Amino acid sequence: MDGIYWLGTGLSTAAAGYACAALCAVLKSPRARSSSSGDNSIPHLLPVSVLKPLHGAEPRLYENLRDFCLQAHPDYELVLGVREPEDPAITVVRQLRTEFPRLVITLVVDPRIYGANLKVSNLMNMLPHARHDWLVLADSDISVPADYLVRVTGPLAEPDVGIVTCLYRGIAQHGIWASVGRLFIDDWFAPSVRLAHAFGSTRFAFGSTIALRRDTLQAIGGFEALRDTLADDFWLGELTRQLRLRTVLSDMVVGTDVSETHLPALWAHELRWLRTIRAIAPLGFAMSFVCFTSPMLLLGVVLAPGAWTAGLAVVGGCARILLNISQRPSSHAALPWYEVLLIPLRDGLSLLEWAAALTGWRVRWHGQVLHARGDGPASSS
Repeated sequence: MDGIYWLGTGLSTAAAGYACAALCAVLKSPRARSSSSGDNSIPHLLPVSVLKPLHGAEPRLYENLRDFCLQAHPDYELVLGVREPEDPAITVVRQLRTEFPRLVITLVVDPRIYGANLKVSNLMNMLPHARHDWLVLADSDISVPADYLVRVTGPLAEPDVGIVTCLYRGIAQHGIWASVGRLFIDDWFAPSVRLAHAFGSTRFAFGSTIALRRDTLQAIGGFEALRDTLADDFWLGELTRQLRLRTVLSDMVVGTDVSETHLPALWAHELRWLRTIRAIAPLGFAMSFVCFTSPMLLLGVVLAPGAWTAGLAVVGGCARILLNISQRPSSHAALPWYEVLLIPLRDGLSLLEWAAALTGWRVRWHGQVLHARGDGPASSS
């Protein structure tokens, strides 16, 4: 019985401690400046090629790509790539070309595949069409302010910088499950990165943004080095770090769409994320169950009822709610009132997904079945 009691006490202490530490890390992190305050006079800015691999007509593809057509950077181009000539994204690209005739927008349609990762194959096909030596890679579902390119490419003027990357916030589209998915990003993923960064870690790189110089990409072996990897964004950063180049976490926070409207789709998406994280950082993943505050605090009280665990539950619960509130940008201040009530559902679902991620390595991504630890597609067995 003593063992169970101390287990409950330990779980309560760890869960409350994490919630408080994550809240402190978020509150102490640099606040992203508004686009109107961006400094467009940063010296040594060179021309930039923005590479965006596309796949299908995503819900807000036009709006997200249009953000990249409105950048304050003095000299940049967009290189957009698809694999199939019938891809619906092509219609959106043509619309933007008509709307912004002075902006160089190159469309690359190339079906060649070089490895298991189709996104990397797309990037390999696109790179020869990029004219500039400063490169920015950004996923197709990313929304950005007008000073985005200026701010994320500025650090590339320093020769010891390998990549610049950005955290992202979730933008829920429609329905309760999209809101739950947004909380996965804003209340768990982003705070965990903030906390790791506060302790000095820069072992990350996010598909939301990776800015780097062409010579750095060549030094790691080009996109060819990533063609059979699932977490291509992470490994791109990791290979630059192996060259003893710095990773810069920008104060720019971009938006990413969360469009899943049903639980099975959300589960599959988040399970892929979690199994990928497990493959990259197995020890950290194994201990990450303490991050799911609500069920851990409840379990702690059940296993070790008493004033101490009850107090920890109150402290941890308050920190968890404040973490949710503190992550909201000013533009999202009027998020639905019921979102705070989703916190226990969000934490409980995350714990179940964490447990499921321990049971295998298969993930589904863009119609493919891949192995999170392997170098290619999962076998049919």
